[in-house]
Amino acid sequence: MSNDEFDWYGPEAATFGDRVAAAREAMSMTQALLARRLGVKKATVVGWEQDLSEPRANKLSMMAGLLNVSIKWLLTGEGEGVEAPSETEMPNDMKDILTELRGLRGEMRANAERAARLEKKLRQLIERGNG
Repeated sequence: MSNDEFDWYGPEAATFGDRVAAAREAMSMTQALLARRLGVKKATVVGWEQDLSEPRANKLSMMAGLLNVSIKWLLTGEGEGVEAPSETEMPNDMKDILTELRGLRGEMRANAERAARLEKKLRQLIERGNG
């Protein structure tokens, strides 16, 4: 699959944290430096990059400016962002692993949605039984 066919930083392939890390690395910035420039702790930036938390709007805006990307790109992968890495530089075994990971991520998303639907059904049944 070529870069033209696959949106490296779109919602199907990357998370908010993935995009933050990619933009930070594209600017040759460490997590500690980004944190210092944003006025937050390094652990906060690490949390954002690991998708454990998200920044408030004011920090998101500052981060977009510091990383030279749009807020929309950070949130969705659409708009002004960093260039996708070239898959032609990647060995075939790495491409295979990447393809498998993409498929796994899609399956995980589908299973999470399925689990949420089942949880909702269960809550409704419990409420009916206690009502």
